[in-house]
Amino acid sequence: MKCRRVPLNTIVHKYEVGKGLEDGFELWSEVVTKGWIVTDFLVKVKREDGTIVCPYLLNRRGRVYIGEGDYVITDEDGARHVCGEDRIWKRYERIDD
Repeated sequence: MKCRRVPLNTIVHKYEVGKGLEDGFELWSEVVTKGWIVTDFLVKVKREDGTIVCPYLLNRRGRVYIGEGDYVITDEDGARHVCGEDRIWKRYERIDD
């Protein structure tokens, strides 16, 4: 599903593992031990070797971790952000794929 911010022309995709929307993955143990981030709803991916990783985006604020139900927003200038499912429809409108 795609949508755009009202009234801007920003494109939004619901995050799905394996679609290549993330910039990278960090070990879950590293995310948890940083201590400054709430980890309750973050996406966790188990790799074949048994390690658990968390997907993230890199933007001007640094590394932003992706949570369950989050949307990845790509602005016209290529900047990318994450928006939670609880706020997305207050800021964006749906458009056809």
